[in-house]
Amino acid sequence: MLRFMDKVRTLRLDDHRYYHQSRINQTLHLVSAVSFLCAYALLFTDPAMAGLVGWLVGMVTRQSGHIFWEPRGHDHIHGVSYAYKESIKAGYNMHRKSVLIGVWLSIPVLLQLRPDLFGLIVPARDFAGFAHDTGIAWLLLGAGGLALRTAHLSLLRGPSWGFAWACKILTDPFHNVDLYWKSPIALLRGELLDPLDDCMPDAGH
Repeated sequence: MLRFMDKVRTLRLDDHRYYHQSRINQTLHLVSAVSFLCAYALLFTDPAMAGLVGWLVGMVTRQSGHIFWEPRGHDHIHGVSYAYKESIKAGYNMHRKSVLIGVWLSIPVLLQLRPDLFGLIVPARDFAGFAHDTGIAWLLLGAGGLALRTAHLSLLRGPSWGFAWACKILTDPFHNVDLYWKSPIALLRGELLDPLDDCMPDAGH
């Protein structure tokens, strides 16, 4: 169990120091984390709404932070290129994310064209029904994306790494709130990039 948690901590540290240097991105991740916690709660009462909140708020804020605000040039803090970081990323790098986002955007289009989803569901009769079907489909997409990447990582690096990544992803909302709650304050002070002092060797990492 200790070795498993060490893997989770390693994945969290690499994700933070390599992909969350922008204070704007961190702040958007804080918003995303809170929305995902709301989505977790909604899973027990309204799964479709959980899917809508998770994707429309959680994923949009999270991925827009990466796409528009996170630096993509040479990482002078760690002395590595952006291409290197993309090549070692355990989860969804930008290429994999683009595929996932493409599928996400195609789902409501598909439900407009084929409301019965090729005979798999009862066609929605109004916008509320359409939103419900979209939310459920997005929820299944999120679960499927998690399961597929976990299986893929398990084949590439071993089951312990695959499940460590899955554990990291599922607990990210809790961890991100703890990690980034001060980011809006730093941003208001004019600090656009995190100096990442907590990731330096003398910080105990």
